Order: sequence, then structure tokens, then C-alpha cells
Amino acid sequence: MDVVCRRGDTGPAVTRVTALLGRLGLLEVEAVTHGFDERVELAVRDFQQQRGLSVDGVVGPDTYRRLEEARWDLGDRILTHLPGDLMVGDDVSVLQRRLLDLGFGVLRVDGYFGPQTEDAVREFQRNTGLPPDGTCGPATLKALARLAPIVRGGAPGALRDAEHIRDVGPNLTGRTVVVDVGRTDHLPADLADEHDAILHDLAGRVEGRLVAIGVQAYLSAPRGAVPRDDAERAAFANRTRADLFLSLALDTSENPQAKGCSTYFFGGTDPASWSSAGERFAGLVQREIVARTDLLDLRSHAKAFELLRRTEMPAVRLDAGYLTNTSDRARLEDPDFRDQLAEALVVAVQRFYLTPDVDAHTGVLSYSELRAAYTP
Repeated sequence: MDVVCRRGDTGPAVTRVTALLGRLGLLEVEAVTHGFDERVELAVRDFQQQRGLSVDGVVGPDTYRRLEEARWDLGDRILTHLPGDLMVGDDVSVLQRRLLDLGFGVLRVDGYFGPQTEDAVREFQRNTGLPPDGTCGPATLKALARLAPIVRGGAPGALRDAEHIRDVGPNLTGRTVVVDVGRTDHLPADLADEHDAILHDLAGRVEGRLVAIGVQAYLSAPRGAVPRDDAERAAFANRTRADLFLSLALDTSENPQAKGCSTYFFGGTDPASWSSAGERFAGLVQREIVARTDLLDLRSHAKAFELLRRTEMPAVRLDAGYLTNTSDRARLEDPDFRDQLAEALVVAVQRFYLTPDVDAHTGVLSYSELRAAYTP
């Protein structure tokens, strides 16, 4: 449902949005029937902040989808794996969190009832004497209610990810990386061509360097292709069984003083939902860029963007600067600067697989060293 509601709007979509906000306790009852006013905008911003979305007070497709997901409580419906049309909602997130607290193998709390969640439900059912059908119905819910985990919280995924990195080793040869050219929301028409030219050029530089050191690198789409939405781009990465996913984007702002680069990894307000591997990768990308360029450091952030939420591998979105800022734009237009960015990204990919005892200091490892190491 392609809904866009903003302050001043009225109609059925606004009525639905305000009702959902009211159900979540974010909007007082008397404000529900008064259209999209300032109170509704503040409630939307509050919801977006809680859910790790872009906080703009506008209800676009992503925000509307999350509002619909938030209406489900665990027990409202039977949960099962439906390939091709995954069940999604807050009830799935609660189920995943409970399974994770009990020690069953949920990879992360993302709200999608996929094959990993189905396997975790089956394992739970086997351990509690229930038929292991992988479906969370009344009997499974009762068993979950009877069992309270001794320890809650923590980050079991972080230990699992660290062990995986140690097991696979530092060699990049044969690994698969998807380099994605992202979309920028509300991009001014006069910047569209330059935006695409810069991003595709940068993506090509990263891809070429990765291929030269033995990495199987894929571009999510060639220049000029019809833009695909987040779900389609994530599905492409999942089909390639990529080891890492790197989405490149540029930012814009009505404020011409806004500048700098930032990275994003999957995560929400619940630490259990964070991708620890994604957080590590995002931190490496951010630090390498800041060490090698003079872009302002806007740091790494956990966000539940649909692109990051749907990718099954460690995924990072890089906002490499503001096209609407004079200094950032001048740098991004410089091919030598894009070479610096590409080197930083490739080095970050290598460092992701290095254990602390052999890792290099930030800004020290060069692409020429990597090329020499991987050339027979």
C-alpha cells in the first residue's frame, strides 16, 4: 500500500494511521479523529524513532508497513513459515526474542517468520515434547509461557559471529560481496543525473578492486536499469548467498550546511535485533573513510531500514556525503577522491575477516598491499 501522509492531510489513510498510533498509546484518543495535525506528526516521529526508521514525521510505505506490523500481539494468530510471503509483525519479534532467550537458534530478531525461525520453533517443540511442525500455535504458546529463561538479554549473536569469522579465516579469495547502488529519498530532479553518475562510478571502482583480489563481486544493478525497491535488492543479495552486502548512497538536505558521511547497520531499540556482524562491518567502513578523507564523521547507527532488515548477510548502508553541500559535492565529483573511498571500502572488507591479533590499524592497510598479497 503506497501511502504517504503528512501534516495537513485527511482521509481514510490518515484515519487508519491515527487509529494505529492510538492503539500503540502514542496518540491520545481525542487526537485520533482530527486529521494529520501537529500531534499526529509528533506521534509518527516518536514511532519512527522507536522502530529505527528515518525520523521525518511523514508516513511513507515503510512507516505504514511498520504501523501495521505493530498491531499484532503474540497469540493473536497462528504463526508459520509461508515461503514467498513471510508472516511479519511484532508477534513474530516477540516469539523470536523468547526463543533467543531460551537458547534456541534464532539468528536475529527481525520480525519475519522465515526458515531460521521455523527451525528454532521445531527445536523448541522437540525439547518440550510437542510435535515438531515448526508452527507456533496454542500448544507452543502455552509451552513458551510456562518456561521463563534464567538469563535475559546479552548478545549471543555476537559470539556466534565472532566464531564464524575466526573459522572462515582471513582469505578473501572466493568470497562474495554485493555492491549495491542505493536510492536517495526526495532527490531533487536537478541532482538526479549527477547522483547516479557518482554512485555508479564509485560502485564500479569498488567492484573492480574486489575482483582483482579474488572476490566474487556483484553490482545490484547496472547503470540505467530500472530502479528496484529495497525488497528486490535484498532478495538479489540473498540469492547470490553473498558474504557481505554494501549499499552506497548519497544524502541530501534542505540545509546546505549539512555534510559528512555515516554508516548504518540493521538494528532497533532491542539490542537482540542488532546484527553484531553488521555493526562491526559498519564501524570498519566508517573509521577507514574518516581516517583517509576529510569527510565529517557522522558515525555508525543502528537502523531498521527494510534493505538492512531483509538481507541475510552482514549488511551496511554508506551515506558517503551530501550532494547539497558544496564541499562534500566537490569531493564526490573528484575521481581521485572516489578512489580514496573505494580503497577504504575494500580495506574494510578485508579487515572484517581479520582477528584482533592480526588486524591492521585504521587507515594503515593499503589496497596495493592487498593486491600484492593476493597476486600469485
